[in-house]
Amino acid sequence: MYLRLLRRLLFETDKRLLWKLAWNMGVKGVVSVERFKRRLKHGEVFPPFLYVSVINSCNLRCQGCWVDVAAKMEAMPPEVFHRMVREAQDMGNTFFGVVGGEPFMHPRLFELLEPHTGCYFQVFTNGHFITDAKAKRLRRLGNVTPLISVEGSEIVSDQRRGKSGVLSRTMQGIRACLDNKVFTGVCTSVCQTNLDLVNEQWLDRLIDMGVMYTWFHVYRPMGPDGSPDLCLTPAQQLELRQFVVEMRAKKPIIIIDAYYDGEGQALCPAATGISHHINPWGGIEPCPIVQFSRESIRRDQDNRHLRDKFRQSAFLSDFRELARSTTRGCIVLERPDLLRDLVDKHQAPDATVRGTARQELAAMHTRTSQFNPSGEIPEKNFLYRLAKRFWFNDFGAYEGFDHSRASAPALLNDRRA
Repeated sequence: MYLRLLRRLLFETDKRLLWKLAWNMGVKGVVSVERFKRRLKHGEVFPPFLYVSVINSCNLRCQGCWVDVAAKMEAMPPEVFHRMVREAQDMGNTFFGVVGGEPFMHPRLFELLEPHTGCYFQVFTNGHFITDAKAKRLRRLGNVTPLISVEGSEIVSDQRRGKSGVLSRTMQGIRACLDNKVFTGVCTSVCQTNLDLVNEQWLDRLIDMGVMYTWFHVYRPMGPDGSPDLCLTPAQQLELRQFVVEMRAKKPIIIIDAYYDGEGQALCPAATGISHHINPWGGIEPCPIVQFSRESIRRDQDNRHLRDKFRQSAFLSDFRELARSTTRGCIVLERPDLLRDLVDKHQAPDATVRGTARQELAAMHTRTSQFNPSGEIPEKNFLYRLAKRFWFNDFGAYEGFDHSRASAPALLNDRRA
């Protein structure tokens, strides 16, 4: 499997892009995590990986979307984005996830990315706006990887994404990237209607197409229309985890996950401090689904260096402490009541345009997340397990965690989630 994956990387991707991935994302990413670990020893948190929503607008209307895609377009100004990247680089950061809305609807997206040749950007997109010309531009940049979402068959994609002809346009975007040898990934928000994509045949198809990595993440019922009927059951979540572990040891394709360490223990990236989110208006949030913010990257609202905004944020600090003392999974799903109390304590403003995030949080039912202490599945792939041991784990955040006080075990038989 290792040799087949290496052969694919060497012969199916532009060598220059592969070098950018290895250096900007690989070597520099490791250095960034090591600096993060050293800061933790002094009680300081600055996430080595930042996710930035550069726009709220989108051409689709996906079920359960928590982004204000129908509101007036808010596109992050280049000067705000550039300053954020430079100040993050001061802390050793080089990786940025670019999300939305639909990032390719940002009228100046390439203007955001092009100056930062020493960074690596992963753009989360539906692929509809990736033309051959844009794919060629991505190849010239070399340090951008599109992660293109596929949500099922033609019928399921149209239903999940609120428009017709969705899958065809998405596949055209994927094809444009692959024809130009862009390092490309495909992701799926796994829910009740697209579980059929969790199979070897789908992975084999992606491999045959030339896709280099994939990401199966679990659907989370958030926003004004959370569509909880789409949620996976606890048993289905375990099946998905088992599938990912088995395929990592078998298929020549990189499979990402963000919610488990190498031993199969659940974790929350926001609780560990390894990642936080910045919304299109500049608000700093614990993660994309926690739409409350006390700090902003915009200078007209907060003139401090980005370092100080993270280090001095009582809201973010208290969120991390609450999340990691409550569960190894997702506190938003398992204990929305505690999160609501935290928001009230800090009087954290609703960061949405719709202004209903507080009411949505109050109306949420307790559900299970990835935390399942009776069903931990360690990595079988040696390299994944080794890499996670050093560069993607809980970094001691859950030291002394009391499983008996956690809410998830009692919910494992809750068939609603």
